[in-house]
Formats: sequence, C-alpha cells, structure tokens
Amino acid sequence: MKQLVVLGGGYGGMRICERFKDEEVAVTLVDRLPYHALKTEYYALAAGTLSDRDVRIAFPEGEHLTYKYGHVVKISPETNSVHLQDGTELFYDDLIIALGCEDKYHNIPGAQEFTYSIQTLEESRKTQQAICGLTPGAVVSIVGAGLSGVELASELHESRKDLKIRLFDRGPSVLSFLSDKVSTYVQEWFEEHDVEVINNSNVTFVTADDVQNGDEAYPSNLTIWTAGTQPVKVVRDLGFEADSGGRIKLTEHHHVPEHENVFVIGDCASLPYAPSGQLAEHQADQVVDVLQAKWDGKKLPKLPEIKLRGMLGSLGKSDGFGIVMGKQALTGKVPRLLKSGVLWKHKKIK
Repeated sequence: MKQLVVLGGGYGGMRICERFKDEEVAVTLVDRLPYHALKTEYYALAAGTLSDRDVRIAFPEGEHLTYKYGHVVKISPETNSVHLQDGTELFYDDLIIALGCEDKYHNIPGAQEFTYSIQTLEESRKTQQAICGLTPGAVVSIVGAGLSGVELASELHESRKDLKIRLFDRGPSVLSFLSDKVSTYVQEWFEEHDVEVINNSNVTFVTADDVQNGDEAYPSNLTIWTAGTQPVKVVRDLGFEADSGGRIKLTEHHHVPEHENVFVIGDCASLPYAPSGQLAEHQADQVVDVLQAKWDGKKLPKLPEIKLRGMLGSLGKSDGFGIVMGKQALTGKVPRLLKSGVLWKHKKIK
C-alpha cells in the first residue's frame, strides 16, 4: 500500500484527506491541532465575535487515514522522511507539503517583538485575550490593509466600539488591488464608522507603545501585524528554488522539479494567484488526480487551468464586499450573505 504523508491540516490538507478517505492508500496527516481550523475566520476569533469552537471542523475518518499531532522540524527529501519535534521520524512514498505561512516582517525593527498576529489559531487566541484586556479608549493599530487587516479592523470596531481603531495601508486607498468600486466603498465605510485609515503609510519601526510611520509616531496600546506572509521556516529551509515571496516553484503537476514525489500546495506554492483556501483546495484536487495516475502507472494528466470563483470579504456582520466571476464587484449586504453561505456550506460538507 502506498504511503502518503500530508504535512498540514489546512484547506489543502483537509481536501487531500477527504479525497483519499475511502481509497486503498495509507495517508498520514501531520498537524499541530487535532482538527481542521477555518483560518479565514481567525479575524473574528481575534475580535471576540467568534469562539474557537466556531472555527473548528473535525478531520475526516477513514480506514486508512492516520493523524499524527506534532510540529514538523525537518523535511528530508533525500531519505523520504519527515522529522517531528518529539523525535518521531515518518517515511513516505509521496509527500504533500501544505504547512501554510507565517508573518513576514520585512526586517522592520520591533515588528516581530511588539506586535500580535492572527496567522494561527494559537496566535489569534492570544490576540483576543490581549484585546479583551484593553480599557475603553485604548488604541489598536493594525499594520497592513489587505483582506485580513480590513476584516479585522471592521470586526473589531463592531465588537469593541469603545476602542480607537487605526489601520495602516501602504496603498492610496484600501484594497486598491481589487477594484475602484470595492476600494472606494471600503474606504468610505471606515470613514463613516470612525476607523482611522493611514493611506500611503511607511511603517519604519514598532515599539511597545507606538508605530513609527515615516517621521510621525502614532501611540498604540496594542499593535496587530497583517502586513505580509511567507512560507513557514521549515519549508524555507529546504533550499528549493523559490519566487521573490519565498514560495516554492513547481512543475505543471505541482511537484518540486528535482523530487517527483514531493508536492507543494497552498501558501507554500508559487502560483500565479493570490494564496487562498479556495486555491489550496483546487490545487489539492489536481494533486490527487496526478497521484492516482502515477500510482496506476498511467501518463500524468494534462491539468486544466485553475479557475477561481472570486473572493468575498466582511465589514462586520451585515456588510461586505467581493469580486465574483473574475471581475464583477459587489458591495453591501449581498456579498456578506454570500460569504456566510460559503462558510456554512464548507462546514456542512465536512
């Protein structure tokens, strides 16, 4: 029986297990958590509007599915093995790396030491606890106005209207990479709800008490970092060829060029799309097709272009924004309802 090891129980790793749960393949999934967690909802967990039970989904069950809980410290493609922090060594015929990402601090002094994060469930819990301890009138600074920063800022405003929320955005308008309609709508939403947005920001260092933006210091009681990501360190240490963001370059069949049995999916993979849970699931489906053909001794399939349905974002519990069908911009209640529906469906089918 083929021995498949999957590193990471995120969206991609979860999809792999779902596809193989009834197959004659020995699948071992390694994750630090004993359940799949909805990373796209970590902003709400940090803001205090969801409990961590709301973002958990049980891993699928199957006769040949095995789960190993631990921290991956080394991947050795030369010996087809994976090393865990507790000393366990796992051997594989094929490996799928889906370990996700961590914050990228861009060498900004103090950023790693003095900011909170929403990259993992554990970090989101810590951020929530820190926010709960803030007194009325305290200032929360969010550095980075991508999707995570925007959703966190709006949710936190809704959760703690007594706090002063400040969002640092490198662009001329928040989410300017999406569309003018979405960017304008979100920027105006923040203005109407007294969330301060610092556009064209240039954060140069962070301390425990302030955020230095250019020549001006902005006092801050708590600072949260959402200004970029990179693959986790154990993946970066592999030394495989990577793009400028540190993501591993792959063949058309999603494996590392020099190791045909090492596949990479999700945030660690270099693809012509922005990382997302939706993308990781699509990529996982294609990797399953490749593995099945490989194990059956068939020619590897020509994989179709991945077509994403779009993206949806929240502005609190009753407002939102999105891009669907590749280009159609949506704002208001409809995209928020659509996002709730997508989340419900994701939980329902698991």
